[in-house]
Order: sequence, then structure tokens, then C-alpha cells
Amino acid sequence: DVQLVESGGGSVQAGGSLRLSCAASGYTYSNGCMGWFRQAPGKEREGVAFIEGDGTTSYADSVKGRFTISKDNAKNTLYLQMNSLKPEDTAVYTCAIVFRGCATVSGPADFPYWGQGTQVTVS
Repeated sequence: DVQLVESGGGSVQAGGSLRLSCAASGYTYSNGCMGWFRQAPGKEREGVAFIEGDGTTSYADSVKGRFTISKDNAKNTLYLQMNSLKPEDTAVYTCAIVFRGCATVSGPADFPYWGQGTQVTVS
């Protein structure tokens, strides 16, 4: 079974940085679409950043230029480097995987595997 475990969340002041990690087991990172989603209280879950098997990345407009998604296939780990954090970035961040290209998915419902989430609070 695919299991995803996030780490690296926490509290930070506005302008600060955090790096989230998503360690996977039961899956190799060489293929598929991997992504980070976030959900703030009272808001819908939104896609933040995605990375294809070939390393192609895409970002939500709200995080472009501030967040960077990457992966280490040897370590089976997905990362999200978050810089210049803003209070509106406060949310539970969750990683997810689907075994097909990112262009074929339209939203969270297309991702069958999810981590448990990690809280990011920016004040």
C-alpha cells in the first residue's frame, strides 16, 4: 500500500521560510503526478504545487515565485520549499499522488493517495 507521511510544518513569522517533506513508501517516485494541497479553516482544499515524473512543475498563482516543489527519487521524498510566507498561507498542507500525468487530473478528487497533513501557521 502507498503511504505518505508529511513533516516540516510549524509556526513562522511572515516573511519566513519552511520546508515540507513527504516521505513515501510502497511507491517509487519515478512516475505519476505528485502534489501539495492546502486547506485553511472554512475554505476548500486547493492545489498549491505539482510535479510530473519528468520533473515538470506547476504552481498556483498565489504561490508562484515563493514556493518550490521538488522530489528526490532516491529517497522517495517530495518537498515543498516555502519562502516569503504570508499569513494567508496558513493552512494544513497535505501531499498526494496519482499514478498518471498531472495534465489528466482536474482536482483533489483525482488523487487516491494522501498523507495525513501538516499544519503551517504564519503570523
